[in-house]
Amino acid sequence: MKARLVLEDGTVFMGNSFGAQGEALGEVVFNTCMTGYEEILTDPSYKGQMVTMTYPLIGNYGFNNIDKESFKPHVNGFIVKEICAAHSNWRGEISPEDYFKEYNIIGIKDIDTRRLTKHIRKFGSMNGIISTKDEGIEDLVKKIREKAAVKINPVKEVSTIKKYHIEGKGKKIAVLDFGVKQNILRLLQDRDCDLHVFPYDTSFEEVLKINPDGILLSNGPGDPEDLPEAAENIKKLLGKKPIMGICLGHQLLGIALGGKTYKLKFGHHGGNHPVKDYTTGRIYITSQNHNYALKNGFSDDVVITHINVNDNTVEGFRHKSLPVISVQYHPEAAPGPQDSNYVFDDFMKMVGGNSNA
Repeated sequence: MKARLVLEDGTVFMGNSFGAQGEALGEVVFNTCMTGYEEILTDPSYKGQMVTMTYPLIGNYGFNNIDKESFKPHVNGFIVKEICAAHSNWRGEISPEDYFKEYNIIGIKDIDTRRLTKHIRKFGSMNGIISTKDEGIEDLVKKIREKAAVKINPVKEVSTIKKYHIEGKGKKIAVLDFGVKQNILRLLQDRDCDLHVFPYDTSFEEVLKINPDGILLSNGPGDPEDLPEAAENIKKLLGKKPIMGICLGHQLLGIALGGKTYKLKFGHHGGNHPVKDYTTGRIYITSQNHNYALKNGFSDDVVITHINVNDNTVEGFRHKSLPVISVQYHPEAAPGPQDSNYVFDDFMKMVGGNSNA
């Protein structure tokens, strides 16, 4: 079936649909990973977005239930050059077409993803709509703008509703779930952690009731400035226990320390972002997925430890006197390189736990 991708500036891309039929709206971003589409689709940080894959062939190794990052996909729509009709991999359990139909995801294929990516790089990420319906462009643009005007809390939609426990023999770690990826939990489990996962809006008193050895602030979707209560809650945890932040958790931790965030022109989404670690001088290739960044120089008590080589955005910091470390990128690296797993070992050293995964 024919389909169209229409951007809020009126730009139109013609293609064919796959998966579900109808309409899907969201912010259009692009991801530069060559593999890892299963993890990308199920990453809660993509809630509210429609992802364009720059790699031209997607779906060639099918889908399985092992590589997912949460219990279901979270993207609003999926945009590709070509979707593989006949996947081939011994781990593949379901075809791409059946997967998208099962989860009611609207996709568009056979479009010029290179042209789309260049458009976003030039004009910035923007809202769009994928539609298989026979409607005028002006009507579709109106729908985009009406949808964009409605304020939502994507973190509320992806965070756990109630606290849960993953038993371990080691240090007790409280995880504030802003949209946590499963591989973060897996890597903590590999280090014998006893995990207590809390909803994003859990009070600092409730977190401290379990007397954790450390606190992890997870990744998640959306604008960190829309979560002032979470930042205030984190501020009250500072100095009480060792804390590590990842991605959205990193941004909220920075806000709790007096910082501000800003929106990037087209965000960082992919598995090939170079980051310099100032403590060692080493360059790491990292996996990233965020549209916002911390402004530099947000607190005299904070030392910037990592910087993005491409655009000099803040990628990590530590506190001078408190047990606090934080990174903007994804050290759990799924999908992506595994260079940065050491960040979890640094956290374990801070809490006095097992750093030998």
